[in-house]
Amino acid sequence: EGRVAAVLCLLALAAALDFGYHHAEELEAYLREVHAAHPALTHLHSIGRSVEGRDLWVLVLGRFPTQHKIGIPEFKYVANMHGDETVGREILLHLIDYLVTSYGRDPNITKLLNNTRIHIMPTMNPDGFEATKNNNVTIQPETRAVMNWIKNETFVLSANLHGGALVASYTFDNVTGSSKGYSRSPDDDVFIHLAKTYSFNHASMYKGTGCDSRQTFPDGITNGYSWYQLEGGMQDYNYVWGQCFEITLELSCCKYPPADQLEKFWTDNKVALVEYIKQVHLGVKGQVTDRNGNPIPNAIVEAQGRSHVCPYRTNAHGEYFLLLLPGKYVINATVPGFKSMLKTVEIPDNTANFNALKQDFSFSEASIRTRPASCPKVPLYQGLERSSAAVKPTLHLLVLMAASDSAVQIKSGMM
Repeated sequence: EGRVAAVLCLLALAAALDFGYHHAEELEAYLREVHAAHPALTHLHSIGRSVEGRDLWVLVLGRFPTQHKIGIPEFKYVANMHGDETVGREILLHLIDYLVTSYGRDPNITKLLNNTRIHIMPTMNPDGFEATKNNNVTIQPETRAVMNWIKNETFVLSANLHGGALVASYTFDNVTGSSKGYSRSPDDDVFIHLAKTYSFNHASMYKGTGCDSRQTFPDGITNGYSWYQLEGGMQDYNYVWGQCFEITLELSCCKYPPADQLEKFWTDNKVALVEYIKQVHLGVKGQVTDRNGNPIPNAIVEAQGRSHVCPYRTNAHGEYFLLLLPGKYVINATVPGFKSMLKTVEIPDNTANFNALKQDFSFSEASIRTRPASCPKVPLYQGLERSSAAVKPTLHLLVLMAASDSAVQIKSGMM
């Protein structure tokens, strides 16, 4: 009886999230309460510590929260990368609350959590939030922790939440060849779809009015480079080196609005946050195996005509995930030393079914473990010309230095 009462108490605590700002201790307490109330649905862990020793908490939600399961894609939301951009931090806490309380009650949320592993990091910069008046904190440990996190998980889709504008921005941020005001990725059509999915499910972002008369964004979206040029941005890093499609969500004109506005920010973003997660089930997924049915890691799997700067390759389970819009594609699987295997696929829109098209590849002659594909340490899209910072928000940037990846850091300042 005492145990039941304790569980009920925890459930009450977890359900009592208010619309206010939650500092480090409150945020950690809330995440612990949620995990205690929903131990089978959640997994709480820290991916590292900040400069001042604060944990970088991530709450994982799904039917298999503690580990990756073959065929189930990994999704992440990251907020509060910038200490004084606070709305995303609170919105993600309310998203957690909505997901855990809707599981088993709402069929769509139940299917989403049964077929997706969702990672939520409410704050990437806890030190900056606790001292918002000083935004120039060196946060090298946070950068390293996030890079390792991206490396160790098979993230497929992601968004990072910011403030200072109202728009969904997509890669590339940096210059690529003759960009001419637009830096196009091989998956530009997919990124436009992803950005529009968020903006058109948001209460007002799709209107594209921006925050003042100087900025308008048709459909509430923008190519990152078209808005302002940026080297080493988080979304480019995810896409090039993490095999993860990421967009940047600018969610509030005021970076640190009064607490009494937070409830409206949540209602404005609630539907969009969920619909965006569903897009992780776009396209095609599968496994690459050898003649004995064993997975082949590091096999290159890409859609023809969409070669990436760093080739997209299979994980330790031989899995690949390619986000593609509905249509006909030729998927090319390559194992070094063997003839490439081509398969033509007709991809439907399976996001409503929470299950991308499955297409496996079996190399009957192969019985090997491949080496990782070569990947440049420095972007091939360098050489941007720095322009006026008059209308640019202050950002924390992942800056990749040419010398070695140990020089990667997040720095603040106007570009």
